[in-house]
Amino acid sequence: MSLVRDLPLSRRQMVEIAKALARKPRILILDEATSALTAADVARVFVVLKRLREEGLALLYISHRMHEVAELADECTVFRNGSNVANYPAGTKSDSEVVEMMIGRELSHVFPPKPPPRDESGPPLLEVKGLGWTGRLRDISLHARAGEIVGLGGLDGQGQRELLLALFGVLRGVSGEIRVAGRAVSPSSPHAAKSPPIGMSLIPEDRKTEGLMLPMSVSENLSFAALGRISRGGVIDSVREERLVAKMIELLAIRAASPNIPAGALSGGNQQKVVIAKWLMAEPRIILLNDPTRGIDVATKQEIYQLLRRLADSGAAIIFYTTDYSELIGCCDRALVLYDGAVRRELVGDDITERALISSALNIAEDPNGVSGGARPR
Repeated sequence: MSLVRDLPLSRRQMVEIAKALARKPRILILDEATSALTAADVARVFVVLKRLREEGLALLYISHRMHEVAELADECTVFRNGSNVANYPAGTKSDSEVVEMMIGRELSHVFPPKPPPRDESGPPLLEVKGLGWTGRLRDISLHARAGEIVGLGGLDGQGQRELLLALFGVLRGVSGEIRVAGRAVSPSSPHAAKSPPIGMSLIPEDRKTEGLMLPMSVSENLSFAALGRISRGGVIDSVREERLVAKMIELLAIRAASPNIPAGALSGGNQQKVVIAKWLMAEPRIILLNDPTRGIDVATKQEIYQLLRRLADSGAAIIFYTTDYSELIGCCDRALVLYDGAVRRELVGDDITERALISSALNIAEDPNGVSGGARPR
């Protein structure tokens, strides 16, 4: 028997849904309930929800995932800034029309333009060779150059999260070699990983339990990762802290009535901005992101995409794990697809397509004529 606290986020979410259904409700409200689930788990939940709907369950389903709304809903309502802006029967509006209603402006370019290919001369900012860990990570090699966004794809649970944790010094017993700017490093802890000469930050998977201290203020949360920058002799320089906090709030457009309100009082999107801003306060040159747009609104996602490109353009190397194929295609200069703890395929530029990502994630070879073949060699 396992404790819920020891389960991964997706399993905890399934327990939460099962707990709600066990009460046999007549009205069930699901607020971004599938954002942490795998595609297979979402399909299982939808089978149950559709059956219960046919039996008379009234379902209020809140989500930013258009395909889920289209599959489940009969009637749709769009809210923006606390106001009801539209009601329509399911299937009568395109995704683009719905997104424009959600963000209050015309949807033009969701993702910022990508720069031309980078100069491949000289050592990459981050280089990993033969990384392994307890059978969950197997001989992983990768690199990321300054100014580059490298995506991690594949089905959920194929080692992507463990890879980010290994790089950030969270896991013990990691084998292999890590180099930063050509210099061998061994991050033994998150503190060591974020400190010079490594300069690494990790945006974690679950903002509520891993990224924030919800009862504490926005200002306090922002300051924690950068205490070394705002302290002298163990005493926090309150003037410098206030200045840097204000800068981060402006940079990420964090919507908070005051820096002194609890982080838990913010919307999910603004909480995620605080997590990102907290680690940017540490001035990292290598940024690791673990599904950072999960469960947040479309407008905030666009802001995060723009921010990632600006950070890359300023010289950061970014490793970006996402479960959303469109983000791998739209944001990333290269994409590495993981399967069973190993990198199965590297895709570059225009080769990052949904078909290539899916076939690689399933470990299936692509036929030149467009037909999927057998399993790829392992």
